[in-house]
Amino acid sequence: MQQGTDPAEGSSHAPRESGARGPVRQRNPARTKNAGIPPSKVYPEPVDRLIAELARLPGIGRRAAERLALHILKEDRADALGLARAIEDVKTSIRHCQTCFNLSDGEVCGICASAERDAAVVLVVEQPRDLIWLEQSGAYRGVYHVLLGRISPLDGIGPSEITAAELLDRVRDPAHNARGVAVREVVLGLNPTIEGDGTGLYLADEIRRAAPGVRITRLARGLAAGSTLEFANKAVLADAITGRRSID
Repeated sequence: MQQGTDPAEGSSHAPRESGARGPVRQRNPARTKNAGIPPSKVYPEPVDRLIAELARLPGIGRRAAERLALHILKEDRADALGLARAIEDVKTSIRHCQTCFNLSDGEVCGICASAERDAAVVLVVEQPRDLIWLEQSGAYRGVYHVLLGRISPLDGIGPSEITAAELLDRVRDPAHNARGVAVREVVLGLNPTIEGDGTGLYLADEIRRAAPGVRITRLARGLAAGSTLEFANKAVLADAITGRRSID
């Protein structure tokens, strides 16, 4: 490919001579004019701004951002403006629950406010997305606490950068917990990483000091249903052996 050729158009070749077999391919003057111009100069300024903003989203590169922007341009005006309003509403009305720090459109989220949930059992997770995945299982009926991160000394993230202090307040004083219920058990549902395990150990020690009578557990680890032993790594097998259960 020659220098300055638009990659989207492929390689440029000189037109065939008139005696050659097949039609002569003429260059498109508009394409030739734009061949050496960066993509940001091809679109009108508002479209280029939209592409730049979409490209800032995680997992979205320049090409994907271009496709999304052009799709939005083709959408009906009402649908496109509906997307814009939804983004605005999310940024103006969504906040963190004052009890568990889950995403909420009010001071208290629906899980903390529900009388059908067991507020004495608090499952600790790192991020709201972890809570969402656990809720989709339908197997848990307690409440949550979202740390909004995890302790990572190498990244300069300590206990004060997450909501560890607010969790300890909930454990110490029922007035800080959902519906004023005393905490009976704290379940550590952190990701099984070095940082996640380190955060779990820190929280377990602090909870024991703050409320010695509160039970501390963690989510079970080990072999997944339907898997086989030969494909499990050593850490998974070790967790499965350590967390083995009796068969009733």
